[in-house]
Amino acid sequence: MPTDQVDAEFAARSVGVTLDESVYPLDAVYGASYTFIDRCYVLLDRVSPTRIRISLTPKKEVTSEDELRAMVGELSNELLSCAWRSQIVRENRAVIEAVTLQAIGGAMGPPSLDDLKDFDFSEEPFEDPLGIGLSWEEKYKKTKPGETATTEASAAPGGEESGT
Repeated sequence: MPTDQVDAEFAARSVGVTLDESVYPLDAVYGASYTFIDRCYVLLDRVSPTRIRISLTPKKEVTSEDELRAMVGELSNELLSCAWRSQIVRENRAVIEAVTLQAIGGAMGPPSLDDLKDFDFSEEPFEDPLGIGLSWEEKYKKTKPGETATTEASAAPGGEESGT
């Protein structure tokens, strides 16, 4: 990473990374920083209106400067991963909400008697040009030798039998 963005203080056993918030959204910074809280003390600081600084201080003894550099690399990878996930969520929010609402609606259980009271159980046929409402048995009815099957699946759109 560029030296103006990363500074490692081996004597203080800490590493700091300064980021541009236009590149990494705040929720990505939070997510990436969160992955380090089990092994580092994490400090987030706003150093300017558009820049955020992440400071990591390991909880255990660090034996080399290479370990601090490895933490910076890991933080960089995690920042990229979190920024990408954040963008995917933003772009697919409508789909995520629709699936969640359907799942919650299905978990509510069967309809109540009041809901069924308002349902139309009439025997009037409904429009079904693709034959989706037919049972498998109706759609693929076996015929005796010499008979022809007439189902909605084999009928032409005008109500006449197709020539196939």
